[in-house]
Amino acid sequence: MRVMVLVKATEDSEKGFVPTPEAMEMMQAMDRFNDELRSAGILLAADGLTPSSQGKRVAFDGSSRTVIDGPFAATRELVAGFWLWEVKNMDDALAWVKRCPNPLPVPSEIEIRPLYDLEDLK
Repeated sequence: MRVMVLVKATEDSEKGFVPTPEAMEMMQAMDRFNDELRSAGILLAADGLTPSSQGKRVAFDGSSRTVIDGPFAATRELVAGFWLWEVKNMDDALAWVKRCPNPLPVPSEIEIRPLYDLEDLK
């Protein structure tokens, strides 16, 4: 089962990465966690995202396309980073997320979403 593990954005993450000693310690802890994921053979991809102020959205309405420049509202609905994992099941993914160090230097949330498999779309 493949899952997308989403680190939800916060007001602090939307300000951008600041290399404070606390942030660097958090990054080292995250690097160690990513090494564990690699060793377990479940990590397919992982990365952090820049603040939404550096992003763009494209709104679709029929044949019309409208570009919307960031930053985007509703910070709690934004994503600050992600992993793509191959796990046995949702319980396995949940167990791994519970082992994860806090991905941000403030209270944060991680969302786990299964990806569709080809069989799901038939």
